[in-house]
Amino acid sequence: MLRYISKRLLYMLMSLFLIVTATFFLMRAAPGGPFSSEKQVPPEIEKNLNEYYGLDRPWYIQYFDYLVSIAKWDFGPSFKYKGQTVNDLIDEGFPVSFFLGMESLLIAISVGILLGVIAALKHNKWQDYAAMVFAVLGISVPSFIMASILQYFLAIKLGWFPVARWESLQHTVLPALALAATPTAFIARLTRSSMLEVLSNDYIRTAKAKGLSQGQITVKHAIRNAILPVVTYLGPLSAQILTGSFVIEKIFGIPGLGSHFVTSITNRDYTTIMGVTVFYSILLLLSVLLVDIAYGFIDPRIKLAGGKKGE
Repeated sequence: MLRYISKRLLYMLMSLFLIVTATFFLMRAAPGGPFSSEKQVPPEIEKNLNEYYGLDRPWYIQYFDYLVSIAKWDFGPSFKYKGQTVNDLIDEGFPVSFFLGMESLLIAISVGILLGVIAALKHNKWQDYAAMVFAVLGISVPSFIMASILQYFLAIKLGWFPVARWESLQHTVLPALALAATPTAFIARLTRSSMLEVLSNDYIRTAKAKGLSQGQITVKHAIRNAILPVVTYLGPLSAQILTGSFVIEKIFGIPGLGSHFVTSITNRDYTTIMGVTVFYSILLLLSVLLVDIAYGFIDPRIKLAGGKKGE
């Protein structure tokens, strides 16, 4: 396992290097500059700003300096948030985005697995059809449309939840539901199809022949094997929830990192764009690694295969 993790960490560093390089050159290729705006900046001031931030240096020097800064975990100053660095924005906004993402992830996993198990156990019955209709709607409706629907019905019409802002636990419910809708639908479909396959295996029939109840068979034998595709999906799901929170945070006025990222795009705050992109890339790579390790613990056959191969 240690050898496998070391190998994956090496691949992660290579992937991160490519991401940093691509992000740097894409930002350089983008039209305009960080100090371009509707209000024209005098050439003298723009020249002084470029000199102050090192933007007048050759591209290869800027690229090397950026790599060194990333290695030191220094994403540089923000061009638009005066007196703040990109690290300050990450420290300020990421805890909010992380809490929202974890809440959405918990909703998606718990509700998705529950719906998938019910649909599989009640195959071709109304429970199955209802769960799959919900799954199709969850996949078809984008998160920002779902956010507007939830705001209109649950906040404006019924008054159950606040429309926006981030002030209490009650304010987190609507954005978490909007962000979790699509992942919940995917997990429900994955769990249903996997459960149907597991329930048709011989060991399930053997368990029934031994007199085990449906609940015992489902909990002890079926669900553990059925959630393996769900565990595989958790890596991309983490990235989907993190990137999906960009729009959700903007709609609900949440002071998270996603909201800062969207603002930095509209303001051409290149250091913030590059810093947040690299930061989220690191999170994605780490989440994929953790999912792979968890997959090995859930399915012992993977560990056995790895051990034989190492021998």
